[in-house]
Amino acid sequence: MAEVITGRATGVAGRRGSGYRVSGCHVVTAAHVVQTPAVALRVRFEADRPAEWAAGARVVFSSAGADLALLELTDLPAGLPSALAPPRFGGVPDADVTVQVSAVGFPLFKMRQPAVRADRAAPERPTRYRDSCHVDGRVSVLSNRREGTLEVAVAPPADEVGPDRSPWEGMSGAAVWFGDAIIGVIAAHHRADGLNRLAAVRVARWYEVLAEDELAMMHRHAGLPPQLPIAGEPSFPAVPSRLLSLLNPAELWQVTDAMAALPSLRRPGGLDTVLEEADPRLAAQRPRDGSLRFEVHGLLRTCRRYPGTFSAVTDALRHWEQDSAEVSHLERILRRLALKYG
Repeated sequence: MAEVITGRATGVAGRRGSGYRVSGCHVVTAAHVVQTPAVALRVRFEADRPAEWAAGARVVFSSAGADLALLELTDLPAGLPSALAPPRFGGVPDADVTVQVSAVGFPLFKMRQPAVRADRAAPERPTRYRDSCHVDGRVSVLSNRREGTLEVAVAPPADEVGPDRSPWEGMSGAAVWFGDAIIGVIAAHHRADGLNRLAAVRVARWYEVLAEDELAMMHRHAGLPPQLPIAGEPSFPAVPSRLLSLLNPAELWQVTDAMAALPSLRRPGGLDTVLEEADPRLAAQRPRDGSLRFEVHGLLRTCRRYPGTFSAVTDALRHWEQDSAEVSHLERILRRLALKYG
């Protein structure tokens, strides 16, 4: 989660918003957050915490139709990882269903002014700040279809900011999650809907209104897939047939460790069961080392010799794992590598 902060030429604070870091140096947010003329644009993470850091940013593209902007961080602090696995994106079924979602942002009603501590000899001057707001909500999928948004029902805050402002100001740009997939980005609070409703542009809407070059940038920098899967349905990314042969040793071990952590492979006989389902050749040449980590590494080296067998293995793992956290981690690694070598 990220705070998006704009500054104006007069020195007056500009618009505030939320966002999500989708790669080592890219952040997605709502377009209207960064459309106000500004001389400075900064993105802050982990404010007032030990891991706090911030960076300048520039707008790569901004789409009013999708209310989506992609930002590039321009001065990353030294020591930060340059690579970051992209998130998973998903859609929601066009059906009479309700799904549970979550989002984290920095709305106006979370403005705080720290109390001065009496036990300090020279107390620091209190400064106002916005704290994070983690909302759990639900989306009734058939609402707001014409607008192309998701209606997110949440617990309402107190309305103490007056009729001309919304207590939800600053929440725009926050990613809306269904399971491990981003399905939308918070874009608006419609007063007529009440304090317990937010509107988020659907990720599916991006495919309708973004220009081809904008979709290409979202694919390249954020991991947006060419076709949007339905969130909640486990699916491995499309893996190039020669992917394993292209990986360097460190990357191959990264895939090895992610696979060795899968519950389906860690139980007794698990690797045998998966290989028998995937391909008889792999089952016949199954490495036997006594260490699951080294057996999985040997399996991946065997898959290099037989095109298409690694896809068969991931299909079998999808069947056995369903939606485990470990298989989601493996998916993110494979998605990043597929983008790199695809």
